[in-house]
Amino acid sequence: MTPIAPGTVWLVGAGPGDPDLLTRKAERLICAASVIFYDALVGQGVLDLVPPHVRLVSVGKRSGRHSKDQKTIDALIVEAALAGERVVRLKGGDPAIFGRATEELDACRAAGVPVHICPGVTAASAAAADLGLSLTLRGMARKLIFVTAHSKSGAGLDLDWASLADPDATLAVYMGKAAAPLVARGLIDAGLPPETPVALIENASRGDVTTFSTSLSLLPMAAQTALQDGPAVILIGKAMNAGLGQRPATPRNTALAIASAVPASIASASSPAVQKDRTSRRPKAGCSGRLPKA
Repeated sequence: MTPIAPGTVWLVGAGPGDPDLLTRKAERLICAASVIFYDALVGQGVLDLVPPHVRLVSVGKRSGRHSKDQKTIDALIVEAALAGERVVRLKGGDPAIFGRATEELDACRAAGVPVHICPGVTAASAAAADLGLSLTLRGMARKLIFVTAHSKSGAGLDLDWASLADPDATLAVYMGKAAAPLVARGLIDAGLPPETPVALIENASRGDVTTFSTSLSLLPMAAQTALQDGPAVILIGKAMNAGLGQRPATPRNTALAIASAVPASIASASSPAVQKDRTSRRPKAGCSGRLPKA
């Protein structure tokens, strides 16, 4: 039975990139759609699962490079639904976490279009899994905070640094690559110790995942020299330093040794204070052929 009624919209979480992290419900919805509007952060392995009869429309948005503005995307999905299409709006990660879901939900409801959400694995969870770490830590990291460091064009980064600089929390910073200097300065000025462990993860869950570990004082240098063009998440807090002595001395875990804090002014890109691990995984073969047609 087709899980999408004609004229209905589903906001579907594609997860962080690895198609094996799609939920079974997301797979069924992808199979049942007649048109899929997808973001730039949706992994190619996920797109490869789309049946050949489904129309794919790219509405990708990356920082500073928008193929469609949000109002245009809202209009496209509403227009398709009113035409009787079975619409999937495919978003990287979880559509309800920094995914502009509210605008699309409001647009559909204003037009009388039924709309639903299918959650997905968010980038912070996948990043922690790549590190082999937990986002929370009993007695030390009892709180998990998600924050975006991406602001409207021309607007400053207006965050409550005092509440974010919690030594008993893990802070997951989404879209924080360009704002890394502001994030580090804001947290340190608000009282978070400069030696607080930090992990940077680019392309979480994907075959070209890259992980970096450093301290809060060195975050600006790490983001500038270590990260490239892939989607990245920054994890900050004591949980990022848990269990390092107990994990086997594999190349990945050796790269995760947290650096001691040194002034960024005397650090260099070649300094061992910023350690990185570029893990080249064998590409996944994916499903055996296309998913069954709905």
